[in-house]
Amino acid sequence: MSLQALIFDLDGTLADTEETHRQAFNAAFIKLELWWDWGPQRYAKLLAISGGLERLHRYVDTLNVAPAEKSRLHAIVPVIHYTKSEIYAELLRAGRPPLRPGVARLIAEAREEGLKVAVVSTTASANAVELLGHHFKRGEIDLLVCADEVPRRKPAPDIYQRALALLRKPAEACIAFEDSANGLRAARDAGLATVVTPTRWTMGQDFSGADFLLRDLSEFSSCKKPLPSF
Repeated sequence: MSLQALIFDLDGTLADTEETHRQAFNAAFIKLELWWDWGPQRYAKLLAISGGLERLHRYVDTLNVAPAEKSRLHAIVPVIHYTKSEIYAELLRAGRPPLRPGVARLIAEAREEGLKVAVVSTTASANAVELLGHHFKRGEIDLLVCADEVPRRKPAPDIYQRALALLRKPAEACIAFEDSANGLRAARDAGLATVVTPTRWTMGQDFSGADFLLRDLSEFSSCKKPLPSF
């Protein structure tokens, strides 16, 4: 079957955003007088949890505090996440995270070949829209699907299944692009051939199920390669 669409994960795959997310979390902690500190090593481990809200809840679970305090912290997680999202949006406006190598060229090549281009994101939809608006003109991205549109987050395949349904394309005619083990599992469970380009945050994860494992997308030209066979 011929290739009809490319589906990109956003954070870490399309753009190098994770350090900006980490800084936004830490700034939110200071603003709310929590004084937590997510250093690079801790944040890399927390990225095994998909979604900022879920990541915060998992972190609270690890804290050595009294049960009443733990319950209080769980209750204010939505406030923490909202504050973080506002700060993240400010950081985006101040200095947009760059696209990863090869991304702009690959999407331009896909458009020239008449392929659809979709993005799936576990970040807040407003932040995803703002980031894409920094880098792409209207119409260059055909579809954006965010995690709040599906019942389950990665590694469940829901977000990819929704993208395929909205694109009206069979999985066999599409390629997914990911940077994490959770994303790889989600894409593969949706039936998608998957290209993985790890970042410094995810390079230690297990990518044994990937169809292609590359340093970055400058090494890949999906419009000129046959789809992998299963």
